[in-house]
Amino acid sequence: MASPEKACTLDNLAFMELAIQQAKLALESLEVPVGCVFVEDGKVIASGRNRPIQTRNATRHAEMEAIDVLLEMWQRDGLSAAEVAEKFSKCVLYVTCEPCIMCAAALSIIGIKEVYYGCSNDKFGGCGSILSLHSSDSETLISGNPQKKGFKCTGGLMASEAISLLRSFYEQGNPNAPKSHRPLVQKAAD
Repeated sequence: MASPEKACTLDNLAFMELAIQQAKLALESLEVPVGCVFVEDGKVIASGRNRPIQTRNATRHAEMEAIDVLLEMWQRDGLSAAEVAEKFSKCVLYVTCEPCIMCAAALSIIGIKEVYYGCSNDKFGGCGSILSLHSSDSETLISGNPQKKGFKCTGGLMASEAISLLRSFYEQGNPNAPKSHRPLVQKAAD
């Protein structure tokens, strides 16, 4: 994984700021605040934010939302599967939190060129924290898919801003979290 210090160019920071804005929209909607933008040739071509609660679909992570926007757009434009693959191979993703295993696998399958992310995802990260699905030598992790490709990945870009948004979400409590069915465990007094 590349170092975040070298990634702190003005363009990269500007694109990550747009991803942060998407995460703020997710937070306002009481979703886990993760946002992203896809960039091709220095221009934002799609954005996404977490929407699993709003859509009642656990797969509606920011990356998947943006991928669907691109697929619909390119389908309307009449692009072939090969042309869509070529387009994805030129895209760079900026996302506020390390893609989870599901999203990292999807990004690898579509053949994204590069990913910049803010903070690590220590529970579900697919770009080095738990699994390294961005690595081209992780072929066996996505078995049966000869089209799987690796992608360049750089973490730590505007990480403190991303962490701050996540902290805000979890400190306010998640009103959409299921109620626990377990009784509270009382610690014995010494």
